[in-house]
Amino acid sequence: MEGLWTGARRSLLLAVCLGAAACSGGAGGKGGTGAPAAPSGVQAQPGPARITLSWSEVPGATGYRVYWSLEPGVSPATAAVIPVAQSPHVHLGLTPWQAYHYRVAAVNASGEGTLSAEVSATPGPASSGAYDPPWAGVTPAKVLSLDHDSQLTDVQNGALLKQAIQGLTPGQRLEIGTGTFSVNSYFSIVLQGTAAAPIWIAPQPGATPVITRPDAGQNTVNVGSGGPTRYLCMRGLEITGGDTAMRLYDCQNVWVDGCHIHHCGGCGITANTADTAWLYLTRNHIHHTSGYGEGMYLGANNSLWIMRDSIVALNHVHDCGGHQGDGIELKQGSYGNWIVENLVHDTNYPCILVYGTDGNPFNLIERNVCYGSNDNVMQVQGEAVVRNNLIMSGVRGFSSHDHQGQVRDLTFIHNTLVNSGLGATLSSWSGRPGMVFANNVVYSQNLESIRFSGGSSGVEVAGNVVLGPVTGTSAGFFQGNGLSDFVDLAWDATRRDATPAASGAIIGSGDLIWEVLDDLTGARRTWPLESGCLDGP
Repeated sequence: MEGLWTGARRSLLLAVCLGAAACSGGAGGKGGTGAPAAPSGVQAQPGPARITLSWSEVPGATGYRVYWSLEPGVSPATAAVIPVAQSPHVHLGLTPWQAYHYRVAAVNASGEGTLSAEVSATPGPASSGAYDPPWAGVTPAKVLSLDHDSQLTDVQNGALLKQAIQGLTPGQRLEIGTGTFSVNSYFSIVLQGTAAAPIWIAPQPGATPVITRPDAGQNTVNVGSGGPTRYLCMRGLEITGGDTAMRLYDCQNVWVDGCHIHHCGGCGITANTADTAWLYLTRNHIHHTSGYGEGMYLGANNSLWIMRDSIVALNHVHDCGGHQGDGIELKQGSYGNWIVENLVHDTNYPCILVYGTDGNPFNLIERNVCYGSNDNVMQVQGEAVVRNNLIMSGVRGFSSHDHQGQVRDLTFIHNTLVNSGLGATLSSWSGRPGMVFANNVVYSQNLESIRFSGGSSGVEVAGNVVLGPVTGTSAGFFQGNGLSDFVDLAWDATRRDATPAASGAIIGSGDLIWEVLDDLTGARRTWPLESGCLDGP
């Protein structure tokens, strides 16, 4: 009975709800008088780490509820629920090769109608396209072009760029030529595209436009300041100078992709002055920040402003300076976000720092490579799944403690931590609900590998391979040999191939109850099961 319960709990913990306004237990599925009919024609189309659900619209419905589970026989009593406005819905951040099961109910003023027939699908491995918005493939209705005029100053060219951007309408794409566009006045982009007609700002083919500000008195680019901005893509731009390079205000469905953001007087990208949702921050190169210095500062302290249902993926963030200098920081109350496949290194504060969600859907932090921090390399408070990350070379490898909210509901599995100092310090875990530390490889050269400050009562601890003492628990781990257990790893992270060596202690070390089907590379794990972020040879 205990094994069955653990397996069910594992399924709920490892399935993370992303791309939804909410995700919580169901609350009844019985239709009442006047309640809408069951949706028909429900289909589940698998994709890379996602499933797209569609159905026929129900007359009189004001919205829908998508019930989902990792087990067949979906019911409101046992499934998670996602409120959805209309068909289709894209369920993001899913585990590859894991079957997902769905039923859909329509809702109106009279209540929830009867559930649809059940459908199932199994997502494939994540790919670069898995992190793009659903409207990424829309073709612009009209392409406009703006060249840099060599007869004008950079400031005059900047004024022309500002005017051209602020005049864009849905479906238009502005392509910018090579040159420096210096904007010396307050620059706010307030544009409203639609899912069928987004607005695009990008370089001309082969061009390298640079947007800058000649002083640090203002942010270089503001988006959504003074009005809502929707369905906007800013791609392939170099943004430098000013205070914060790019500040996002009232933004939903804004995609910042492949931009080079560097040498600014403040943070690289911030979304901390208004609530934001459905942001896609992908493939950006962010470095040499100052001031507060965060590469990305997302949400605000104490849940004042939140970022939800967003994707932060494939970014390279490094050399974050200033007096704080986190790489990617997600503040208290922000929820339903997917922080995935980022390379973050050489930061002053943590490479990745994530607070709690205030009881909202979990955040998912997976397949990131982080090293070289003057603080904790990674720090996560709770209400998150942290899996398949490589964490190296900091004052502490991983830290989790109360901060603005309480530690709770944190699943830390299949991560590899290698550090000269303390490996993982886990404060306030004892007696907290939903705590899991399993199938990790934690090697410390000089100090403890794992420290449960205050004990580990109620924590699921299993399948961990460690080098160095463990305090606060006496079970769920065994000792490794040293760096010879890896193919090619160095304590200072100058070598980072964390693949388990064929004859090392990591081979076959994983606990099957806490298995994650893919690894750091996105490849499917094979038998025998290894702990840590990478499958063995």
